[in-house]
Amino acid sequence: MVKFDWHSEPLNNETVITKSYKNTQNVRRYFQSHFGADWKNNRTFMAWFKLNVGKTLKDAAEEFRSNHL
Repeated sequence: MVKFDWHSEPLNNETVITKSYKNTQNVRRYFQSHFGADWKNNRTFMAWFKLNVGKTLKDAAEEFRSNHL
């Protein structure tokens, strides 16, 4: 099985969060497209990814909208 490349793979709402998740510029662009150019990640949200392997980026965006804005 090939490890998902968070640096270069196209990301969309259905992209599944993997164990190899990395907070890359590609990921930042995805969230900025949802929350604007000033979007910033934070430690609590980054920790959410580690606890939610198997969920999607849509789930992550909903989590951020609900608990981190």
